[in-house]
Amino acid sequence: MEEDYELIDNEKRHQYELHIKQYIPKIEYIKSSNGEIYLTHTEVPVPIGGKGIGSQLVEKVLKNIDGQGLKLVPLCPFVSGYIHKHPEWKRIILKGSHIQ
Repeated sequence: MEEDYELIDNEKRHQYELHIKQYIPKIEYIKSSNGEIYLTHTEVPVPIGGKGIGSQLVEKVLKNIDGQGLKLVPLCPFVSGYIHKHPEWKRIILKGSHIQ
């Protein structure tokens, strides 16, 4: 069973992070002043890739965004792919945004 890692919103670096040993998988974002958040890039270090960590990171980020009442614009292909597999998250996407 995979570990449950704590999501960190690193506002200074504009990214959500998980801290796993010496590695920091992350999703970079841009927040607008009108309640939108753009997820621009997901990165999971190669040594910890392929273990479901990227999916856990996306799930936690989507829950965080939902909890803040933000509207999502998923610019990152990894995030878009995750939402395709979990369509219940389409409800937080900004109307008029298209996921790839």
